[in-house]
Amino acid sequence: MKIKSPPARLLLAAITSIGASLAQPALAGPEEQAAQIHSRITGVKPSVATLTQMAELIAADKAGDAAYLAMQSDAFYNVTLKNLVTPWTSRDGDNFAPLNDYTATVIGMVRDDEDFREILSGDILYTGASGLGLPAYSNSNNNHYVELENSGYPLQTALERKTQSSVTGLPSEATAGVITTRGGAKAFFYAGTNRAMFRFTLMNHLCRDLEQVHDTSRPPDRIRQDVSRSPGGDSRVFQNSCIGCHSGMDPMAQAFAYYDYVYDVDNDPTGENGHLDYNGAGQTDPATGTRVKAKNHINSATFAYGFVIPDDKWDNYWREGPNMHLGWSSALPGSGNGAKSMGRELANSEAFAQCQVTKVFEQVCLRAPEDQQDRNQIDNITASFTGNGYRLKQVYADAAVYCAGE
Repeated sequence: MKIKSPPARLLLAAITSIGASLAQPALAGPEEQAAQIHSRITGVKPSVATLTQMAELIAADKAGDAAYLAMQSDAFYNVTLKNLVTPWTSRDGDNFAPLNDYTATVIGMVRDDEDFREILSGDILYTGASGLGLPAYSNSNNNHYVELENSGYPLQTALERKTQSSVTGLPSEATAGVITTRGGAKAFFYAGTNRAMFRFTLMNHLCRDLEQVHDTSRPPDRIRQDVSRSPGGDSRVFQNSCIGCHSGMDPMAQAFAYYDYVYDVDNDPTGENGHLDYNGAGQTDPATGTRVKAKNHINSATFAYGFVIPDDKWDNYWREGPNMHLGWSSALPGSGNGAKSMGRELANSEAFAQCQVTKVFEQVCLRAPEDQQDRNQIDNITASFTGNGYRLKQVYADAAVYCAGE
């Protein structure tokens, strides 16, 4: 028997229906969302029990609680957070750098829901917990953290909060979160003039490199002697280029005047066994006659009339001009002495908060913000972050829930 073909109009209707269903993907159900949230936060699949619990929370309109449940996985600390923080600890952004006190301190602060602004000013340090059989923390090597990482202990339970001053001997008033960890000092106080510490802190924690804050309208009165005023014999290069970075950077980087990373240049050229050194009250550097480290006066003959650093007083010239848009806190004076107060200035900016949120969004959603809806969500998560104690776990939860249906 010959089968008749359906009328053309029915074929068209069926094709239209199929096309519509393909163009409008079905919304993910609670289990799919739970699996997505867990995967984005931890990088691993949840157990059946965890998946069930998370799905039940999502079905009860408690997706945020489901995200927090995912963060109980060791993988969130050993993988997700470590992958976020590790590139911040070196000049080349090495994703495979070993665990150190900088990385461990950020991970511990997230675990304990500490105010994330303290990463740039707090007297805080996370080490391996006592009783794990690890080498003692050392100011001169990273063995403690290498052994902690190699041991396989989950960082969620293996880290112990301490004060930096009690472990390293640095005066509490001279501590500045990760800035004054050994890992931070090795990377950014190594050689040079300590400007690297300011630049990379800006990059890692405000998501801005110097080109993005370039401003030739600020006064050049604090630019040091080592900066030529006529590079290549052309003063226009200084006026149109050099001044744009140095006029703002040099007054801020002065906060690091008393710090140096000391190592054996001949026998240990990469500084693996070096240590952070700080000139406390009453100490004098023989090369400068003040507490200011000699490295701040190198190449002083380049422009003898340039600024000579007398102390660690810093000023934020970017509170005026185009860099006002970084959102400096009106509750702070915009000047002070030392790394602690300068770190507080950076961490209380709107740019700091938005930077953390954007980095987490990109890590969790596996993409950069793409459209106005994404940008609005970044703003919403940032407002929640700043309004609820600067807790980074909340940022992870909010970002994962937002991207759960993708």
